[in-house]
Amino acid sequence: MELESVPGVGAKTAERLRELDDPEAALERGDVATIARAPGISEGRAARIARGAIRARHGDDGDFLATDRARELYQDALSLVQERAVTDYAEKRLETLYPSASRSRIEEVRSFTARALDREPNPDVLAALEDVEPLASPEDVRVRDRCLATTDAETFAAAQEAFPELSVELVEDARGLAELARSYATVTALDEAFAGVDVEGDVRVEPDAFDDPVAVVPERALAFFARNRDRIRAAARVHEAAGLDAPLDTAAIDRHLSRLADDGTVADDEELDRLSTAVDDLDAAVSVAESVANDHLRAAIEERDVTIEGADLLSLVERGAGVADLLDRELADEYADAVDAARDHLIDALGLTDHAARARTAFPDEPTFPVEADDRVVSKLREELTAARDRRSARLKRELAAELADLREPAADLVDAALELDVELAVARFARAFDCTTATFGGNGFTVEGGRSPLLDVPFEDVEPVDYAVDGVAVLSGVNSGGKTSMLDLVGLVVVLAQMGLPVPADRVELERFEALHYQAKSQGTLDAGAFESTLREFGSLVRGDDCRLVLVDELESITEPGASALIIAGILEALHESDATAVFVSHLAAEIRDACAFDVQVDGIEATGLVDGALRVDRSPVKGKLARSTPELIVEKLATESGERDTDDSFYAALLEKFD
Repeated sequence: MELESVPGVGAKTAERLRELDDPEAALERGDVATIARAPGISEGRAARIARGAIRARHGDDGDFLATDRARELYQDALSLVQERAVTDYAEKRLETLYPSASRSRIEEVRSFTARALDREPNPDVLAALEDVEPLASPEDVRVRDRCLATTDAETFAAAQEAFPELSVELVEDARGLAELARSYATVTALDEAFAGVDVEGDVRVEPDAFDDPVAVVPERALAFFARNRDRIRAAARVHEAAGLDAPLDTAAIDRHLSRLADDGTVADDEELDRLSTAVDDLDAAVSVAESVANDHLRAAIEERDVTIEGADLLSLVERGAGVADLLDRELADEYADAVDAARDHLIDALGLTDHAARARTAFPDEPTFPVEADDRVVSKLREELTAARDRRSARLKRELAAELADLREPAADLVDAALELDVELAVARFARAFDCTTATFGGNGFTVEGGRSPLLDVPFEDVEPVDYAVDGVAVLSGVNSGGKTSMLDLVGLVVVLAQMGLPVPADRVELERFEALHYQAKSQGTLDAGAFESTLREFGSLVRGDDCRLVLVDELESITEPGASALIIAGILEALHESDATAVFVSHLAAEIRDACAFDVQVDGIEATGLVDGALRVDRSPVKGKLARSTPELIVEKLATESGERDTDDSFYAALLEKFD
């Protein structure tokens, strides 16, 4: 499938999609999760692209929903399913479902629906799904303590593209490497010509670095899994609760994830923690060690009575000696003890083992007071500890990244499967909530048995089931508030859902595969001349079509005067009668329309059986071939009956009632 052949995919979008491993396959599957991984493409945008690809694959022109009201009904139907999704992804993914005239598309979704209806909406599964989101690629990974180096301009450009997380430097020779080694903890030379070069610092020659990006930038894999840890774990819980086969060992990946800190570093390594703490606490430990030595020496001095003979004092003065000489002569042992105490404290406080010898030299043997650490030695110790920490951190990162890198695709599959399960469960929950069944395609027109509309403003369990069937053209009559518009909505909803490939809210539904749905909603008041002309033009285009379409029209007579409306509706019905259309026109002018029609039009009625306490009692299933009585007729009949005058020739109410015969 050519990317730019998909509706809505231009050159820029196609360029983004090409960054996916196999964008054509993702479009072929309508895989929203994979499409959304392309840079700059949101889930909503991915759903629209997937829908366009699906239509292109099935040769679907996307014109099934031919009017605004038909499109509104589709949005209502879609919302009923989306409301039962847990994840935002599933809501967007459900937007790839749409009513289609394509047999192959309908059957494709019906196969999906059959699988979905076998799913059990387990509360534990739904709870686990709340924490599942599509995997995200971290965009802020930057490694500042390492760099790559090369003498070749082409290698330089290739390295910048392959390893955007690292600095890439151009050097001329080994001297350039040496300069970099003074600025970076680790320098990786990409040129084989540097092999055997002796440079101070951590300089590695790895001409095959492009073949093993995980070893070069382990932070890439670690940051990805750190960012997505909670999502992967939630997806694993979904698989466990739903009894799904996971594409990886969930216990193993959980152990690996437990070793990751939030910032993508390796956690729970005692030696790394010890070295990191030593680097962080070095200055404080040195300061305390100095205090330990000085306190020890001060106490020793306070306990001693030092006597200096005059000749000795004169000798010290002549030599220009100071306190150090006095300490060396009179308190050498005490000074040595004080320095040993400082050294022991520094080593113990930082938990030093390999670097203990270096730490001891931080306090010199030559007597001084106050005792102070050698700044040069402390600086060198800091460098050694930092290097040791960074080397261990890098090794641990490489080891963990190597274990996780191969799990990236299985982890993505794990999350995708959980998200797709949510899509299926949304359909299953919709079907259970509204007692749905699978429609059957065949015959002409439509048949709905035991249909209940979930669009009514009453609890679904209180909705009265209705039956209705139309093959050809029909006029639906009935009292005000008797359910005529609700019947049109139910028929339209059932057809939309069925041609989406989804279950329908009824006991049984059979329908032909319509090529379009035209639903003309009730106009709010009489139209002016221009709007009236525009409406007639719409019907002019409609009746000239020869496709098998469903036409639903609600009280078209409201667009102009009643007398003219009946004639216009009759003319439209005659044209539709000559075509392959199925049509239902709701009208209060059913009798007038029947009289004006040049063929025996079917008139059905939603019959009111009477008034009870001022409210209509209605049988909401239309009666075939029955012109329903109007609300005024029922009221007049009630008044005539209550007055006992129905059989009296001169009765006012009886006379009014006879007018309706």
